Amino acid sequence: MIRTEGLTRHFDGRVAVDRLNLEVREGEVFGLLGPNGAGKTTTVRMLTALLAPSEGTATVAGFALGEQDMEIRRRVGILTESPGLYERLPVQLNLEIFARLYEVPAVEIPARVEHYLRLLELWDRRGDPAGALSKGMKQKLAIARALLHRPQILFLDEPTASLDPAGARLVRDFIAELRTEGGTILLCTHNMDEADRLCDRIGVLKTGL
Repeated sequence: MIRTEGLTRHFDGRVAVDRLNLEVREGEVFGLLGPNGAGKTTTVRMLTALLAPSEGTATVAGFALGEQDMEIRRRVGILTESPGLYERLPVQLNLEIFARLYEVPAVEIPARVEHYLRLLELWDRRGDPAGALSKGMKQKLAIARALLHRPQILFLDEPTASLDPAGARLVRDFIAELRTEGGTILLCTHNMDEADRLCDRIGVLKTGL
């Protein structure tokens, strides 16, 4: 589902990702480990066609990065460390807005939104402002948002990094549930225990000396 060869990104002469060779198989949870500053977020931004690589090549869901970026964006979902929700709007409306942005057919939006809110145990909070949720619930809502268009690949970038233990447990439990559904997930983390519990295989990024 993901293959990179020599994928590299420079920022003002500084190497953020250096000649990354990576292969992620269909249906697996692949953990990308490394300390802060190792290039995990930059890698995710490149693989989701949000940032162009400086060098190298990659294919995502069978499409070439840099040539078929719109097709890649249609087939991936992404969760960042900061959810970026519309905090003054109700939980349900948040998902309905993003479903339209993802071009989910209008007739499917109500049922699909309800499905993910129930799956993530947020249905009873559907009328509450997103800003009133706990951090763990916000992350769960952001995962629902990333899943609305049923992506072939889900990218989770440090999904538990800013959460308290209870919130982190909520998110990890849901990722474990997603794993049983057979989707392809790339999980970025610096937490070895998290990777051990959730991932089928791992790769390690290291910072430069």
